[in-house]
Amino acid sequence: MSTRAQDVMDPAALGSFGIGSCHINGRSVQDAERWVPQMQAIGLKYYRALPTGWSQVEPEEGKWDWKDLDGQLQYLTERGFAVGGLLNGGVKWNALDKPGTLPVNNLPAWSNYVSAIVQRTKGRVKRWEVWNEPPNGTGRDQTPVDYAKLVVASYKAAKAADPTCLVGIAAKSVHVNYLEQAIKAGAKDHFDYITLHPYEVLNGVADNVGTESVFMHIVPTVRKMLAAQNPEKVNVPIIFTELGCDVKKGADVQAHALVKAYTMGIAQGVACIQWFEGMDGDSGPLGLLDRKGVARPSYTAMGQMIRHLGQHPDYLGWVLFQEKHYGFVFQGAEGIVLITWAHQGGAAEVSFKQRVRIVNPLTGGIASVDRLTLAAAPMLVLDVPDDLVAQAKTNRGKPLPWGGDYAQAESVSITMEGKQVEKGLHTLSGDAVAGAVVAYGGSARAGSVPGGNVFVVDPQFLSYDTVPIEITAVVRRNEANDNAGFKLVYESTNGLKTAKSGWYTVPDNKQWHTVRWQIDDAQFVNYWGYNFALESDGNQYNKYYIQSITVAKRGK
Repeated sequence: MSTRAQDVMDPAALGSFGIGSCHINGRSVQDAERWVPQMQAIGLKYYRALPTGWSQVEPEEGKWDWKDLDGQLQYLTERGFAVGGLLNGGVKWNALDKPGTLPVNNLPAWSNYVSAIVQRTKGRVKRWEVWNEPPNGTGRDQTPVDYAKLVVASYKAAKAADPTCLVGIAAKSVHVNYLEQAIKAGAKDHFDYITLHPYEVLNGVADNVGTESVFMHIVPTVRKMLAAQNPEKVNVPIIFTELGCDVKKGADVQAHALVKAYTMGIAQGVACIQWFEGMDGDSGPLGLLDRKGVARPSYTAMGQMIRHLGQHPDYLGWVLFQEKHYGFVFQGAEGIVLITWAHQGGAAEVSFKQRVRIVNPLTGGIASVDRLTLAAAPMLVLDVPDDLVAQAKTNRGKPLPWGGDYAQAESVSITMEGKQVEKGLHTLSGDAVAGAVVAYGGSARAGSVPGGNVFVVDPQFLSYDTVPIEITAVVRRNEANDNAGFKLVYESTNGLKTAKSGWYTVPDNKQWHTVRWQIDDAQFVNYWGYNFALESDGNQYNKYYIQSITVAKRGK
């Protein structure tokens, strides 16, 4: 298959819709031939990642093997893909660093690898991501200080080989704290973009637990951190170089998650989302195609998003239907597009007061109607009424609300006795979060895997900024008076941390008991999609009831 010269992408180009692959689907041209043509057919243009690992190109010291990299790079660029590279992994011949660690004891050898691969691909690969979702794949005792050393060495070697290339700093999930520590440890000014893999945050959206606001605050939180720690880089591109949804949730659920991820990613300014992955590989399954190459509804949904939004949609703003159901408005490829769904999987009828066209992204079917019943399944609306467009533009610079405006609030709370009432504080399923961490987040060594009762504060109330807070819980044992207790684990300036008071034993079931924690180092960034948890270390000591939880800002 030949490609005209004008169809070959600028290697520095970046657009909203990207795709990635795991190791077993990205090793060679033969691997790519099984699924890449289907990606090309629906307009995907931004690819991650090539066989660029250190051990893949330098299996023996000083002996380079470029066959697979050259072949696949040629295959992809001829088909109009802009390709990003990943600087990652160790080599068996490096005796100075243990396997599965950052090679910080042999930076000259690492820098030689970076220099060689960037020079080899000069003019064809412009973006280089340093390591895959650290701290995954790093030594148990290694810290952001070690990662900063690798970033600096990579940046210097890459820029020396190709001054026009771009170097990305990375973190797993939404580990803003890890990025911050790496920047403070020396990575400052040694990167051109940032990469994240917010699987766990998307998981809440896919499960319809109402965490759209959390997802929409990923980029603003990163930029708040950059403004504080590296203001010269505050506007660098933020790329989700991996994001996906497990098909075991349901093929339609995966497709819904894809539409919502791209909708809210584009809306908050993510430069590109590279969906993981094109075809089922060694994870999930997560593919747009199954292992036999059969398309799932998510494949059709991706194609419909690209068809109607185009490669570079312009976000115009958001609207709320019935004060709680989200709608996002874009200038698309041929006109204005509204993408909307029901909050927390509810149902609501919306009247447009004129005829509009509704696109079902899972099928591509189009219907002409004047009203729509919103549900968990997102829909694309064409011929959007002018008043909705005007309303969206008015809201463009405002944060997405989550049951109210808590930007100036002194406290947020959730009451669970009788009807659950959430006032700026929300609860998730700890088991579901734990499952997502294991499924998507790799090692949980950065902190104990959550369980029990997990909580998220409204990002408008507190996000990234560290202010003194007090968390109050009102609890009692169950009717059987079983021994029960928990510890508070929260996001701190040093990552997930157990409160100093340690384990709290609920005294009895005779009355409600109040326990308070005063915290001075909280840093709520939704690393795993939540801010704090009451962890009972399994199912033995979690037999208690919660009446209320309150988070209050304390005076300094």
